[in-house]
Amino acid sequence: MVGEKISQKIQETLIQVGLRVAKRGEGALFVVGKTEYKPLVDQTVPPFNITENPKLLESLALMDGAVIINLNGLMEAYGVRIKSERILKNFGTRHSAALSAAKGDNLVVVISEEDKKIRILKKGKMVMQLDALQKGVEKNVPRAVNVLESLGAGAVGVIGTSLLLPAAGVAFLPGIIAFGSAYYLIRRLFKK
Repeated sequence: MVGEKISQKIQETLIQVGLRVAKRGEGALFVVGKTEYKPLVDQTVPPFNITENPKLLESLALMDGAVIINLNGLMEAYGVRIKSERILKNFGTRHSAALSAAKGDNLVVVISEEDKKIRILKKGKMVMQLDALQKGVEKNVPRAVNVLESLGAGAVGVIGTSLLLPAAGVAFLPGIIAFGSAYYLIRRLFKK
């Protein structure tokens, strides 16, 4: 799995579904990659491509537990418990599970029902936050994914600082804050 990239279409699908879930005041957790988990419900829905059926993904995300997706965009499991190895103070169990799953090359998208924000984690750090209540945030998702692609692990700040102090990030589009090196952000934003 090392060095394999998660497609922009998968990332965009997860963010768009996350925005819909957050706007309703619901929470969810998506993990793209490999992580240890325990099913909480019978796995009766067969694997499917999330980019081809985002509505089904959204339905499964509303169940308790996380949705596990492989690097090809196939939903592998849903309603699963991820063991929290680290506790994230001032946040609930979903965020602690997200932090624990954000290992290696995994991409983790956690949707908070409390503040209606989508947080994206890589390599144990938060790299981006989107505010579902910001008007027009959906139209900026493709550009946000472009920036997300450019953020390397070395450019990302520590999760505690970025979660508790959003001012430590760079607001580059309405409702979207990226955490990491301004050099990479600016370079990526003005590339196209």
